[in-house]
Amino acid sequence: MPTVSLKTVSLETSLVIAQKALEAAKQHKFLPLAVTVLDIRGEVKVHLAQEGTSLYRFKIATGKARGALGMGFGNRELQRRAEKAPFFIHAVQHLSEGDMVPVQGGVLIRDASGELLGAVGISGETSPNDEICAVAGITAAGLVPDHGDPNA
Repeated sequence: MPTVSLKTVSLETSLVIAQKALEAAKQHKFLPLAVTVLDIRGEVKVHLAQEGTSLYRFKIATGKARGALGMGFGNRELQRRAEKAPFFIHAVQHLSEGDMVPVQGGVLIRDASGELLGAVGISGETSPNDEICAVAGITAAGLVPDHGDPNA
């Protein structure tokens, strides 16, 4: 019987992504952030947070990452769809038991060939600033960020 293996983001790479994202936040003098990196199955590889993050930041970061991974596109597109079809997004949020946050800061992780490896979610700053840090972390790890806007 053939063995099937999923290509996914490794623990080591997940740590690099999270650490580099937090370094970007520090360089930009952003508010304290929480970072969640998910593998291709939607399971947590890494949770990291700076001192001073509030109670729900991990849940929000995870919801951003799970929203991107679950819908198959970065959260810029998810946010656009939420604005255009709020009833649909509310239904998906209900089906996912609230584990989807449809705002910027959820970014898919792809390899150079475009294969999906996982997702990053960040919370603590404004959503666009959260996304800046997610993109910085993914790029620093030598991977390709997909925030859901092919024109940016």
